[in-house]
Amino acid sequence: MSELFGIYVHWPFCKSKCPYCDFNSHVSETIDHAQWRDAYEREIEYTASLTKGREVTSVFFGGGTPSLMEPHTVDVILNNVSKHWDISNDVEITLEANPTSIEVNKFQDFKEAGVNRVSIGVQSLKDDDLKFLGREHNADEAIAALKIADQIFDRFSFDLIYARPDQSVNAWKHELSEALKYAKGHLSLYQLTIEQGTPFYVQHARGDFSVPQGELAADLYEATQEIMGAENMPAYEVSNHAVQGQESLHNLTYWRYEDYAGIGPGAHGRLTLDDVKQATRTHRAPGVWLSKTAEYNHGYHPFETVNDEGRLAECLMMGLRLPEGASIAKLEEEAGKTIDELFDTGKLKALQQEGLLTFSNTHIQPTIAGMQRLNSVLRYLL
Repeated sequence: MSELFGIYVHWPFCKSKCPYCDFNSHVSETIDHAQWRDAYEREIEYTASLTKGREVTSVFFGGGTPSLMEPHTVDVILNNVSKHWDISNDVEITLEANPTSIEVNKFQDFKEAGVNRVSIGVQSLKDDDLKFLGREHNADEAIAALKIADQIFDRFSFDLIYARPDQSVNAWKHELSEALKYAKGHLSLYQLTIEQGTPFYVQHARGDFSVPQGELAADLYEATQEIMGAENMPAYEVSNHAVQGQESLHNLTYWRYEDYAGIGPGAHGRLTLDDVKQATRTHRAPGVWLSKTAEYNHGYHPFETVNDEGRLAECLMMGLRLPEGASIAKLEEEAGKTIDELFDTGKLKALQQEGLLTFSNTHIQPTIAGMQRLNSVLRYLL
C-alpha cells in the first residue's frame, strides 16, 4: 500500500454563495448538527470497512465553509476517523476557514478538537475587490484573522485570488508583498477563473467585467513566481507555494495520485480496492446525502472502475502540476506498462525541445513554461 492516505470531509454550507464559486456549497437557514454528525459517523464507518489496514496521514475539512461547523462536530468526526483507521504520528489535519470574527473565535476550539492547520480564505487585501468577490470580510478583518491563526496554530495557510479585473502587475506585486508579511510558510495563489454555472459566468459573458488574458495573465503569473521564489516559498504545485517542509501533505496526496476517501455530500475520492482503482463520489444534494446515509450508512453512488488508460491520464495530469513532476515508477504502476510503452518517444523529445518538459531517471518534470501550458501538454501526450 502507498504511504499517503487522506480523508477529505465536505461541509456543504456557507453563509452566502460567492459569485466565482462552482463548489458544492449551499445556504441554509437551519442546520441540524446532530443529524449531520450521525451521517458523517455512518459514512466514515462504512468507508473504513472497505479500507482496513490503511494509515491516515491527513484529514482535510473542505467546503462550503467548514469553520461554520460546530467544533463538537469536528471533534466527533476526528474521533471516528481515529476509531476506524490507524493514524500517522504526524497526521496533518486542516480546516478551511473564513476571516469573519464569528469563525475566527472558534479557532481555539477547533485546535482542541484536533485541527492542527487552518487554511484561510482571504482572497484579497483590497476592500473594493473583496466586495467584488462577494466576500463578507474586509482587509482589516482578514489581517486580524491571520494574526490570531499565527497565535493558535503552528501551521496555517491563506488563499489569494489574482488576475482580477483591472489589476496591473505592479498592483499585484504590492498586494502580494503586503500579504507576505503575515504568511507563515504556505500561500495558495489562484488566478481568477470564470466557471460555468456561476454568477460571474453570466456577468462576464454579457461584458460587465473582463479579466486579464494572454500576455498580462502570463506576466502576473511570472511576477508571482519571481516574488515567491525570492521569499524562499517557491511553487510546489501550480498554485501553491511553501517553504520547504511546509507543503500541504493532503494536497500532495492528490497530486502524487495516492488514495483518499471523500466523505460528505458531493465528495470525490480515489480508492484502490483489491488492486483496482475505484473512483468514488457521493450524492451532491445535502438532503439526498443525509437520507442515503440514514438508509444505507453511506451516500455513495456506485463506484466506477478507473481503467489503466484512465489511471495513466489521471496520474500524469496530477503529477505534472508539481515541479517535482510525475513519478515514472508510479505511472508504470498505474498503467501496467513500461514508460517506453506508454509514450511516443518523439512526442516526449518534442516537448523537451520546446522547453516544456525535462526528464530525470525517476520523473517527468514540467518547466515553468510547461506548467503554464499544462492542458496543451497533456492533450499532446495523451
